[in-house]
Amino acid sequence: MTMEETVTLAHGAGGKQTSDLIEQIFKKHFSNPDLTADDAAVLSLNGRGKIAFTTDGFIVSPYEFPGGNIGKLSICGTVNDLACMGARPRYLSCAFVIEEGFPMAKLNEIASAMEKTAAEAGVRIVAGDTKTAGKGQLDKIFITTTGIGEVLENASPSGKNAREGDSIIVTGDVGRHGCTILLARNEFGIQAEDVTSDCAPLWGTVERLFQVTDRIHVIRDATRGGVGTVLYEIASESGVGIHLDSRAVPVSDGVRGVCSMLGLEALYLACEGRLVIFVPQEEEAKVLAELRKCPYSGNAAVIGKVTKENAGKVVMTTEIGAETLLPRPGGELLPRIC
Repeated sequence: MTMEETVTLAHGAGGKQTSDLIEQIFKKHFSNPDLTADDAAVLSLNGRGKIAFTTDGFIVSPYEFPGGNIGKLSICGTVNDLACMGARPRYLSCAFVIEEGFPMAKLNEIASAMEKTAAEAGVRIVAGDTKTAGKGQLDKIFITTTGIGEVLENASPSGKNAREGDSIIVTGDVGRHGCTILLARNEFGIQAEDVTSDCAPLWGTVERLFQVTDRIHVIRDATRGGVGTVLYEIASESGVGIHLDSRAVPVSDGVRGVCSMLGLEALYLACEGRLVIFVPQEEEAKVLAELRKCPYSGNAAVIGKVTKENAGKVVMTTEIGAETLLPRPGGELLPRIC
């Protein structure tokens, strides 16, 4: 791999350039036994259980959108990263960088959304920091949240644990958040009132899954780069192939219509309330049944299987029944979606 001379927006999109940046810069300098490619690091407490620890920055533009705002998003994103490691979210900190001239009324709305979402997730905001920047130095408001969670005793999901024969489940229709942000910028003049962000805290969903089975190999939330990027990450980390059935992937009519008009692939659009779950095939039925009882996963679906062929790749059955290699996402589709 060659090193690019400058950072581009593509380096923050969640695709190949993001992976290259992590490998060539951050992993090279930060490598240690606890550094992880998962959504959160799982750390031992000297025989007294394990915690999950994660941090995430949010620079979404616009900062409010149908279905939420940057405040709600900042809580959901960190809570969901903890949940993906089978960890009950316990504590959060938050750091704000606010542009000079930002309306106090809007800041109050953002804080209120954070309060409400944290209460739903059962997590406490216990520390924080505030900085202000001069006019034009940043885009309105940025938030960074850091979270600590208590890992369940029977939980050990990881992107390294996918196994041949696993069923791949997505917990709902995909691409809604990315599509919502795109429309909220009003750059294309497309009206789609039925397209709203799927932004939601998902610990309650994960907790119920572990109540019905502890044989959950992988859980990931499909944020930057969408489901397609997540599948490639897991295929690479586990050294397996993935066979995806595009006909089984749930996509809302509104998102499908926008993608058709703009030539986008819903699999690469961000979600903020969807999980990708890998379980042994024999666990598939009861996992699906439980998911469909939960408030944010009523249309959960099996979208593929893990195979030993084509390790590190995602092969997709298309709408017309042909098989093709799903390209690994690269470049920049939607900057500032999270």
